[in-house]
Amino acid sequence: MTAPLRLGHIDLSFHAASAAVVQAVLLEHGVAVALSTAPHEAMFQALGRGAVDLMVSAWLPASHGGYIAPMREQVRELTVLYRPYCIWGVPDYVPEELVASVDDLLRPEVLARMERTIQGINPGAGISRFSAAMVDAYGLAEAGYRFRPGSEEDCFGTFEHAVAQRRWLVVPLWSPQFLHHRHRIRALREPRGMLGGTDAATLIVRRAAECRIGDAALRALAGLHLGNAVVTELDHQIRVEGRAPLAVAQAWLGRQRG
Repeated sequence: MTAPLRLGHIDLSFHAASAAVVQAVLLEHGVAVALSTAPHEAMFQALGRGAVDLMVSAWLPASHGGYIAPMREQVRELTVLYRPYCIWGVPDYVPEELVASVDDLLRPEVLARMERTIQGINPGAGISRFSAAMVDAYGLAEAGYRFRPGSEEDCFGTFEHAVAQRRWLVVPLWSPQFLHHRHRIRALREPRGMLGGTDAATLIVRRAAECRIGDAALRALAGLHLGNAVVTELDHQIRVEGRAPLAVAQAWLGRQRG
């Protein structure tokens, strides 16, 4: 009996959404799948040592390029699933004439209202590395700002609780992500270019596993594209509506095929 294909994804809900679509495509081609999740560094380490066969997904080149570099010869890029980018955002009720750029966080009238803790997710995420560096580079630490890494729940819960009270805060975020489905979040201009620009969320396969996937399934995966809006919608269904990722993915694939 052939062992299941080991499909891994970073343990954030929007990664679960795109991984579920990949899983659904594999199942349609008769490929049994064993799912695993881990934080950023641990998942790339698992890919590098061959503990997972297929990974959803590497954000290249900026966010995850350093993680992929040591294993370039062992893996192949199958397709770009969507085009993510990182932001520092504020709720849209924060006046744009006062807060349009990261530099504006130092304006006296903004300092009087803005919360100083910038709550992020785990420290291995690109947005977390970028954010920690930005606090220093923009001179924000001297004004009392600090970046605090944490869990998804820490980051998203802090943001939604603040929005419910119409408090001013900065959220280190990205697109696609379910909060964009629920809230109007304005990205701040970031003139130093420290947020990495737009990446390609790339489905990565270990070359040694391709024969177990088969040509037909590989062709189907190579032609798969979701886009930011779709991943945001699927993430919302999983995270907020409480639907099972595979069921959400299969329903979406069914709608595409009409």
